[in-house]
Amino acid sequence: MRHLKLLEQVSEIARAGSIRSAAEKMNITASAMNRKIHDLEAEIGAPIFERQPRGVRLTTAGEMFVRYARSQLADAERLESQLEDLRGLRRGPVRIACSQALANDFLAREIADFREANPRLVFDVKVRDHRAALDALVEYDADLAIVYRAVVGPSIRILRAVRQRLVAIVRAGHPLAAKKQLRLSDCLSYPVALPDATLGGRQLLDEVAARRDLRFDVMAESNSFEMLRSLVLRCDMVSFQIEIGTPAADFGAGVVGIPIDDRDLPTSDLVLCQLRGRILPIAAAAFAERMSKTLSQMQRR
Repeated sequence: MRHLKLLEQVSEIARAGSIRSAAEKMNITASAMNRKIHDLEAEIGAPIFERQPRGVRLTTAGEMFVRYARSQLADAERLESQLEDLRGLRRGPVRIACSQALANDFLAREIADFREANPRLVFDVKVRDHRAALDALVEYDADLAIVYRAVVGPSIRILRAVRQRLVAIVRAGHPLAAKKQLRLSDCLSYPVALPDATLGGRQLLDEVAARRDLRFDVMAESNSFEMLRSLVLRCDMVSFQIEIGTPAADFGAGVVGIPIDDRDLPTSDLVLCQLRGRILPIAAAAFAERMSKTLSQMQRR
C-alpha cells in the first residue's frame, strides 16, 4: 500500500520536528521527502507544516492530517496482523453452503483432512438446496458453495465442475446389492424412499420417470439423507443419491451404492463455486484450492 509510506513520512516528520531528521531515519533524501510533502500540501489545499529556521511545526490543518495519518496507519497495522493470522490459517470461519449429499461424509472428510494441518481453523457449514446455496453466495452468507444440478448465473464463478452419476442405495443384503449396475426398471419392484422435490437428484429422477412413464412404489420421501439411509437399513427400501454422497465403507456400514446405467439417467454437474469478483478470505481460498484438487482427482478416476 504505497500511500501508507507517505503517511508514515508525515507522521515521522511531526514526531521528529524536522524533515532532515525524518529523512535520515527513513533512509531517503531530505529533498525527495520535502517534494512529496509539498505535493501532498498542494493536493489537500493547505500547508501541513510551517517551515522554521530550525525545523518544522504542524499547522492546524497539519495536526488534523497527522491524526488521520496515524489512524490509518493503526488500521493498516491491525489489518496486517489479521492477514498474518489468516496466512497461518488460524482463523475463520470458512463458510460453506452445500447440498445434502455432501454433508454426511464427503465434506466432513475433507474438513477433517484439512484441519490436520490447520487445527485452529473454524468452519461454518450450512446444508442448502442448490438455489438457496447460490443465494447464500450472493448475499455474502457463504464463501463457497458446492451443489448438484445448479443453474449458475453470470454472478457466480465456477471453480470446479465434475460429472456425477446417480446411484441406488440399498441394504447390503438386498436382492439388488450384488449387481454392478442397475437399470431404473430393476428398482420398480421394491419399495422406494425418495429425496424430496427440492433436491437435484429427485428432480432428475422425476424428469426421467415422467418421460419414460416409470412408476416407483414410493413409500417415503425426505429432505434428510440420514433419514433416507435409515429407511434403507430398517425398512429394506431403495433410495437414490449422487455417487459422491455414497457412504464410505467405514461410515455407511450395511449400505451399498450401485450406479444407475447411463442409458437411464444422464450425468449432471456437481459444482464448486463462489461469487464472481469477490476476493475470498485467505482461509476460504486455501480450502477452495484443496477442494478443487480433490474434485479434479475424482474426475480423472
